[in-house]
Amino acid sequence: MTEKQNIAKTTYSDVISLARRRGFLYPSFDLYGGVAGFYDWGPVGSLLKNNFLAMWREAYVEGEGFFEIDCPNVTPEVVFKASGHLDEFTDYMTSCNKCSQHFRADHLVAELHPNPDSLGKEELAGLISEKGVKCPECKGDLTELYAFNLMFKTNIGPTSERPGYLRPETAQGIFLNFRNLYIHNRQKLPMGVVQIGKGFRNEISPRQGVIRVREFQMAELELFVDPENPNYVNYPLLKHISLSLLPDTTEKEILSRTVEEAVEEGIIDSKILAYFVALTQEILLKAGLDPNRMRFRQHEAHEMAHYAKDCWDAEALTDFGWVEIVGIADRSCYDLEQHMKHSGVDLRAMRQLAEPKMVKVRKIEADMKKMGPVFRGRAGKIRDKILALDDDAVAAVESGQPLIVSVDNERISISTDMFTISQTNENRSIERFMPHVIEPSHGVDRILYCVLEHSLKRTVDESGEETRVLHLPPVMAPYLFAVFPLMSRDGLTDNARELYNLIKNELRGRGSLGFYDESGSIGRRYSRMDEIGTPYCLTVDYQTLEDGSFTIRERDSKEQARINKKQVRTALRDLVDHGISLKDWSKKNGVKLISRDN
Repeated sequence: MTEKQNIAKTTYSDVISLARRRGFLYPSFDLYGGVAGFYDWGPVGSLLKNNFLAMWREAYVEGEGFFEIDCPNVTPEVVFKASGHLDEFTDYMTSCNKCSQHFRADHLVAELHPNPDSLGKEELAGLISEKGVKCPECKGDLTELYAFNLMFKTNIGPTSERPGYLRPETAQGIFLNFRNLYIHNRQKLPMGVVQIGKGFRNEISPRQGVIRVREFQMAELELFVDPENPNYVNYPLLKHISLSLLPDTTEKEILSRTVEEAVEEGIIDSKILAYFVALTQEILLKAGLDPNRMRFRQHEAHEMAHYAKDCWDAEALTDFGWVEIVGIADRSCYDLEQHMKHSGVDLRAMRQLAEPKMVKVRKIEADMKKMGPVFRGRAGKIRDKILALDDDAVAAVESGQPLIVSVDNERISISTDMFTISQTNENRSIERFMPHVIEPSHGVDRILYCVLEHSLKRTVDESGEETRVLHLPPVMAPYLFAVFPLMSRDGLTDNARELYNLIKNELRGRGSLGFYDESGSIGRRYSRMDEIGTPYCLTVDYQTLEDGSFTIRERDSKEQARINKKQVRTALRDLVDHGISLKDWSKKNGVKLISRDN
């Protein structure tokens, strides 16, 4: 950038304009007028997303050694009844008495409260009334607030007898598979399980473009841990990392603390939760977020999700203000406990005791002679469900509550003459317990938008001419390099194609792609690559025909050097893998910088 150029503020409109023009994002169903809350990732955007997911998998699957599974998008209603989503997964909305438009209540007071997401129904209603909020479309009066469940409902099968929902999160599929995964992991904890997939939320009034959509990509981890073991094996690796923290305190001020300091001071209440806050930051910084525009905000007590014991949001500062992009939650044992209660299947883990101990055990024993004629083929399944009941469930039945088990998605009541309750003393060397869960949940689409906004730099010179450069890290760049012939004649294209294939083969297996372009002036081709974040452009010119050398141009510095084919492998390794600048690489290898383009 020259002294006569000024950096201009990057806005949402700038990002979306570039994203549409360069193939990152398109509004879905645009041919038919579009539908709010849906976006398509184009050819360049899909590469960007794939690069992020590959990096995410590298951190969680390769780095941490966690399992990955893939579950259906459609989920039976009984699952969300057990998880609490049917009752709790709601937003408050209101409608206009005049024009009948619908609005999400917290959106209407966004400028009137620092954190409207944290407000309950009465607080929202009171603020709307106090400030005289009217319909933003026609200024009409608004109805009373009412809850709206955000899940998309559907039917499983041709009738409505078995309702289902599109999943609002990928987590439930992991919880339902806990028993299978626990056995697969040789009945050991901690056990991490990840899933990447689509989530669906029927937003009342989608706004802020890709920040709030109705179908989105999620990347989630469920880490099952023993609540009596607060340590995590990799904690020492990141305990020195510095974090910007906004805890739920009356002061509401940003604190700069290392991970270790945050744990010791009780700001983050466990080493495991703190570790994944730090790991989240490492991933987001590697993806290209500006460290000066990122923080971790602790949820206020009354905004906590129904399943959460504690939660920290990774937030990025954007043109819209602070935007949540990752939630790192301590879900305690809520989910497994709920699914165990509703399904009757034992979802506890086992802990080896230091010394055996004598315990009193209550058991419900099924009378198969009476159950068999009544339940026939299902009698065996019912007996197994009864045997799996924990001590609390047995005690509840003993106190007079009905014995009800769930078999084949049907809740079956067992009459008292079909079972007996016995108590024995057993010497046990193991005990069962409910695992707790730490969950970092990444909103991939939001993260990618924030990466684009933080990476896009606009400069305007004195003549008003504007330049846009997307400063993506090489690991995120849709194309790692581009190859151009200076002109489309005199054999330059053949040489450029040969160079392109050479570099492509060097990068094969690394997941990095290149781009070949011979259309338009060389300056326009550089600009196109700058706008999609390509770190390096290589140009074949007439000197190439004489000595086989070509120019390599670095996106961020605009430095250029002349190298030959024998230096390609070394250059790529040092520039990309080791992060060496072209200037330092040239000095190291005795190569003279030839120019800096403007």
